[in-house]
Amino acid sequence: RLGVGGTHCSMKALRKGAAELFGESIKMGVRFGDADSRRSVTVRVGERDAEQLLFGPEDTISGTVHVDSPSGRRIEHQGIRLELIGQIESVLDRTVTEFTSLVRELAEPGELLGRAEFPFEFADVEKPYESYDGIHMRLRYFLRLTVAKAYGAKAVHEETFRVYTTTPVDESESNNAIKMEVGIEDCLHIEFEYNKSRYHLREVVLGKIFFLLVRIRIKHMELAIIKRESSGVGANAYTESDTVAKYEIMDGAPVRGEAIPIRLFLSGFDQLTPTFRNVNNKFSVRYFLNLVLVDEEDRRYFKQQEVFFYRKGP
Repeated sequence: RLGVGGTHCSMKALRKGAAELFGESIKMGVRFGDADSRRSVTVRVGERDAEQLLFGPEDTISGTVHVDSPSGRRIEHQGIRLELIGQIESVLDRTVTEFTSLVRELAEPGELLGRAEFPFEFADVEKPYESYDGIHMRLRYFLRLTVAKAYGAKAVHEETFRVYTTTPVDESESNNAIKMEVGIEDCLHIEFEYNKSRYHLREVVLGKIFFLLVRIRIKHMELAIIKRESSGVGANAYTESDTVAKYEIMDGAPVRGEAIPIRLFLSGFDQLTPTFRNVNNKFSVRYFLNLVLVDEEDRRYFKQQEVFFYRKGP
């Protein structure tokens, strides 16, 4: 036994008191109202895969939260609240920027005994950006359930959900084919073309490569999708590239006059996102098709071309 302030108290009693004070004994959870019928997606967050319910920018967020005091213990609280938050997180400088924040006060200060359930609804909430888990930047939407305790302590539970934004199809918008030439003087001259400059994420990239002059021995050729994430400005600007996908176009030496077809199914790469332009003045994401040729001495020749990706709307 330990003497505390002139009294004796067992370790078990101390642990119980600490649990009640800091909320460790409280169990909380969130259930979305249409969780059984709503589509979910599996996303890579850090080193693990997470299943998240999917919502659109105009969807209402509603459901029920529950707060349990185990073993039937009576627990005093200073109020229960639920927040819907949209925020951008930077791994580089550890900054967090909120762009959406709504609060629902679920309960006034009082006591909890057993299970308490509270319905909630966030209608007409602004969700202007798509969820994103990138190289150094993260944009997420989540519900934060907080039970306030005495002396500033609190118990907190967060439930993340996914938001996808779509782009309406505008047939009048320019979507011209891409045609380019690349070569090394007196050694290599090729022309390549892609059928479009804008692709939705379930589309197929079609194209052709024409060998007009081949005086070096090409071992193989591949097409890669490069994601380039940029954030910050001025001296704090940062850009990082990641190879999202690789596709081998040819294995073996081409000959003059040969034409090699390109057929790349974007739907096979779940990690692709739309192109993002200056999201909330915090970050951008651009994509490039990178054509790479490797000769027999493992020298690499490449040419990049930016393309625009979007999520197709109705």
